[in-house]
Amino acid sequence: MESRFFTTELLQWLVFLLFIDSNCLMVFLSSKFVDYLVLLRLHKPIGIFLLLWPTFWGLWLASSGIPEFKTLCIFVLGVVLMRSAGCAINDYADRDIDVHVERTKDRPVAVGRVSAREALVLASVLAILAFLITIPLGLKVLLMAIPAVFLAATYPFTKRFFAFPQAYLGVAFGFSIPMAFVAVQGQVPPVAWLVFLANVFWTVAYDTEYALVDKQDDLKLNIRTAAITLGRWDVLAIMICYTCCLAVWAGVALMLFFKPVFWVFWLLAVGIVVYHYGLIRERERSQCFKAFLHNNWLGATLFLGVFFNYAMLY
Repeated sequence: MESRFFTTELLQWLVFLLFIDSNCLMVFLSSKFVDYLVLLRLHKPIGIFLLLWPTFWGLWLASSGIPEFKTLCIFVLGVVLMRSAGCAINDYADRDIDVHVERTKDRPVAVGRVSAREALVLASVLAILAFLITIPLGLKVLLMAIPAVFLAATYPFTKRFFAFPQAYLGVAFGFSIPMAFVAVQGQVPPVAWLVFLANVFWTVAYDTEYALVDKQDDLKLNIRTAAITLGRWDVLAIMICYTCCLAVWAGVALMLFFKPVFWVFWLLAVGIVVYHYGLIRERERSQCFKAFLHNNWLGATLFLGVFFNYAMLY
């Protein structure tokens, strides 16, 4: 009987880890551990991907297309840990706000399935782990991990006073780029800062799309976002940010004498941006959210351009 119960539980967890709709699974799974997984958004990997692609940009550029396996594994694990820690600290910071927002009202901290203290402790443990795993990469990377953790921990609070928290998020999400160069080359050359800048523009674009989804709720709650600050210029500003991101990438490609294969993927990225404009121009919530999710393909497309540029050298 006990073996049968264990098998059933195991199958349920396997389904959960395959990112099947969490709302259906919660009918069957109600343990505290599942609440923690939902708190950390491990059933919604889009945040991991949006952190992972800039990390890959940095690693592949810094290593000329051949990143060391150990370094690659540490950075991937760091991305998962820091994104999870960021979700936990975000829900801790927004615990009195999420209950009033349609999209977030059912989050574990908002409904009391996870306490604020539990969320804070979990965020702290994950952030410490993310910091400690950088030790094998050397002192320089370890020191850079300090501001990286600080930025991730403080971002959720910027929505109270900063008119463009999306820019702050861009800095936090892109910090893995200079860290990758330090891990591989021991320094941060100008090209690393250019890619970092491209990521800031990209993050402002996609997170403003995300902010458009909650704009009406945020206005009632006096939350600051770029979507609110920009007013009727929000869509134009998003497209300008996308354009700046791709323009910076074009500059990087010219500086590094990228092969024609990169430009094929760059043009595909341009097409994705045009597609996003079609989604967000009417500011309809579901379409804006669709555009936000679709940024996974934009980040991946630019990475594939870098990947094949170096792959054709070997």
